Amino acid sequence: MRKRLVSLMAGAGAAGFAVAVSLGVAGVAGATGAGPAGAPGAAPAACTPTQVVGNGGFENGTSPWTASSGVITTGGGQSAHTGSSFAWLNGYGSTHTDSLSQSLAIPAGCSAASLTVWLHIDTDETTTTTAYDKLTAKLGTSTLATYSNLNAASGYVQRTFDVSSFIGQNVSLAFSGTEDSGQQTSFVIDDVALNTSGSGTTPPTTPPTTPPTSPPPADTTRTPASPGYTVSLSSDATGVTWTGHESVTFTNASSSALTNVYLRLWDNYHGSCPSTPITVTNVTGGTAGSLSVGCTALGITLASPLAQGQSGTIGFDLKIVVPSGADRFGHDGAFSFVGNALPLLAIRDGSGWHLDPYTNNGEAFYSLAADFHVTLDHPSNLLVPATGTSVDTPGTSGRTVTTATATKVRDFAWAAGAFSKVSGTSSGGVKVNVYAVSGISSANSQAMLTASTAALDAHGGRFGAYPYGEVDAVLDNNFWFGGMEYPGFVLDLVDKTALTHELGHQWWYGIVGDDEYNSPWLDESFADYSTDLALGKTGTNCWSSVSWASSSERITNSMAYWDAHSSRYSTVVYGYGKCALHDLRRLIGDSAMTTLLRSYAQAHWYGVSTTAEFKAAAQAATSTDLTSFWSTHRIDG
Repeated sequence: MRKRLVSLMAGAGAAGFAVAVSLGVAGVAGATGAGPAGAPGAAPAACTPTQVVGNGGFENGTSPWTASSGVITTGGGQSAHTGSSFAWLNGYGSTHTDSLSQSLAIPAGCSAASLTVWLHIDTDETTTTTAYDKLTAKLGTSTLATYSNLNAASGYVQRTFDVSSFIGQNVSLAFSGTEDSGQQTSFVIDDVALNTSGSGTTPPTTPPTTPPTSPPPADTTRTPASPGYTVSLSSDATGVTWTGHESVTFTNASSSALTNVYLRLWDNYHGSCPSTPITVTNVTGGTAGSLSVGCTALGITLASPLAQGQSGTIGFDLKIVVPSGADRFGHDGAFSFVGNALPLLAIRDGSGWHLDPYTNNGEAFYSLAADFHVTLDHPSNLLVPATGTSVDTPGTSGRTVTTATATKVRDFAWAAGAFSKVSGTSSGGVKVNVYAVSGISSANSQAMLTASTAALDAHGGRFGAYPYGEVDAVLDNNFWFGGMEYPGFVLDLVDKTALTHELGHQWWYGIVGDDEYNSPWLDESFADYSTDLALGKTGTNCWSSVSWASSSERITNSMAYWDAHSSRYSTVVYGYGKCALHDLRRLIGDSAMTTLLRSYAQAHWYGVSTTAEFKAAAQAATSTDLTSFWSTHRIDG
């Protein structure tokens, strides 16, 4: 355990979540700072290859770095990658936050920029499943990567990031480490460099690696629309590795031509980019570019541009390797959970391409309702619950093919293992299957089956009947995150309230979609409010306990804010959010609120909800002016 006689920084975030410190990035909506060098229409500047990080090896004292006390150091049980100095974040074995940052001016004129960091992680944590201590690397407001005690290894590992999108900008490079009150984890950084290269006058031959800064002209239509995914995968003997093929058809709904698309490979967050658990190869229908956004986005230039109303198809070979850990993408011993693993199309609208980073603090997923036809070939001793309606047929010797079909859903998830299973049907006609890992009693499985059918009937009675016919609930009390929702498929602890909440998400996120990264309250607050109603809780006086942490704290803040203030996320988005909806119900009346939510759900069925649209619908449901209500409850948009 690491010991130092320094005062710990106050106000550290909750255990296990990183609190990032960074400056705004010029050219990004809502950020501040100097813009890119050069004027519109000016000739591109010639490229002079440059290394822009000052004192990247920490051999020349602390300048120009800004760091927590004692972070830039020598010795003490750690060693440098080169030289004698390094940056050592955390390692105390007690609740602590360390930060390290430097302001950079990345010159214009070059076409490529690459950030390299040598990182060593050691830990006394013994868990193989839970990220108790974390290090976040950010460039401006963009999270490049998050590492944890689960990434501990002997020696230094070089981490490389494509940061070409920041060329010509003034931006802060920032590292932030958080440690809980348990065993120590040390994050040791050395030899940081950001190199620019390439001619600024050469047109790119691959798709852009970040969203264009200019939106399509005067067109807020969400595209590519009407996706249809066809997937065929085969697993190894354990259900951990899956290989096969995926194709997706889509239509350009926008008046602006569609020349490229992006696939979101969300679960690459769980690897060390560029070594990733999701691998896409042999792309057809277009030309693949480089992975970006921490290897979670893959740009593909289409073979031919699509005009409005035209359709296209891309296909690719796919390999999925599920990492160890009781996670929404992970395996707990012999039980695999495969959430967010299928590559999905990103959305382009009036703001450009939505390529937000993955967040482990909540969700960043934003997709349009789509049709899925998925075949999963697996050993017959493994049960494979999945999104949609499933049919099992015999495969080759000792194997079974599970064919799952789902219509108008936003994602597809499955699990694999020798689960126990109980089934039933709600009074509203929804089939429910409860799968449990070993160690969960049949009595608990039966109790969760009863809770599931009751929740589905309660939610369906309020917001509209559940349209998908079947729900699979997969139980594992080792889940560190509590519960997680996917269409027709949820992961959960043995907990009635948590399961009722996740099933509430079948409406709020699933049927009524939203941008989970930029408007998380639209699914989490609404799902928690729905849970209260289903369990007979009225939220009496819950708003009386509200205490804002700062003037910038809002129920409607994005995950970018909550990742930087992680200890407040649950309190505000779940707690204050549902209390605000209880307050709205008391203000406009029970009948009006019931009608509002049901009609709002029906109006956005299989669509996408926004805060502005909900506020407009609420105002239309009452003669009371809600202006002061939104202000008091800090609901902006």
